[in-house]
Amino acid sequence: MRLKPVPALATDVTSQTLRFDDNPLCALLFGQHHEHLALIEQQIPATLAARGNVVTVSGAPAPVEAAAAVLQQLYRRLEAGLEIDRNEVDAALRMAHRGAAADGIGFPGDEVLIRTDKRRISPRSPAQAAFLRAMQRHDLVFGIGPAGTGKTYLAVAAGVSLLKQRVVERLILSRPAVEAGERLGFLPGDMKDKVDPYLRPLYDALQDMLPDGKLAARLESGQIVVAPLAFMRGRTLSNAFVILDEGQNTTPGQMKMFLTRLGEGSRMVVTGDPTQDDLPPGTVSGLIDAVAKLDRIESIGMVRFTNRDIVRHPLVETILDAYHQESERGPRIDRATDE
Repeated sequence: MRLKPVPALATDVTSQTLRFDDNPLCALLFGQHHEHLALIEQQIPATLAARGNVVTVSGAPAPVEAAAAVLQQLYRRLEAGLEIDRNEVDAALRMAHRGAAADGIGFPGDEVLIRTDKRRISPRSPAQAAFLRAMQRHDLVFGIGPAGTGKTYLAVAAGVSLLKQRVVERLILSRPAVEAGERLGFLPGDMKDKVDPYLRPLYDALQDMLPDGKLAARLESGQIVVAPLAFMRGRTLSNAFVILDEGQNTTPGQMKMFLTRLGEGSRMVVTGDPTQDDLPPGTVSGLIDAVAKLDRIESIGMVRFTNRDIVRHPLVETILDAYHQESERGPRIDRATDE
């Protein structure tokens, strides 16, 4: 019996032609040797063919729409005077994969753009966009999720921007000085020398947004204060933007103390990763306790980040996923040593 050939399945194929008017911006959009177009093709199953200042996007309807939206958004960034690099292309692709446009969250570079003295900062994931919006709308915001999702960096950027606009008079950044397996007493120097390493990430974020001269002047004048959490006790913080980083390393009492410092004209942001605390065994995290108590209060912003929002090296997301899967399986027992 002779078999009849099976006809190929019909697949909807469509195309969009995009024309970009500004040739120099078009070159920046495509990237050197069209590397940005290649990045888009790697993440979205569509074909991008560029000729001059025209790009034809071909493939199934949904991927074509997504790729075209990414290109149009990146071009709008260039028109607004912003730069485009691999990170920005990755951010736009991340937004496209998460269905940001359909959710009304928007792509990077929309209305939640933050301007500081050294750079303009836009969200690189839907959760980052939601976090920036929450800080615009609420006086108290929690940003909760894994490392590498940009929680602290965006909070510092928002604070620097408000200080620059004179919406607030001071920017206060704090962290609990909890020992992550080390002992403060064995570190050299006085107490300031011992505590400063815990605060270094906050200084790093500030230096990324303010010229050295301006940062030093604002630190000296007290407009910007970087201090351990104990600095907050007994103070009422008015007309300030206050950030508590690494909130998972507080006790419930410390968290309550911090939150009740909120004064007139002030805003607070608490960031942390509930899965990575350095508290003594059996100690309840103040971050977990606060979220459980305050989660349903509408006037408080709660933004949760996931591994998919990580904007560091792509391996960071993979590593965290592997650790999460291992913790779900439980500890593995080596039979040879068990015997």
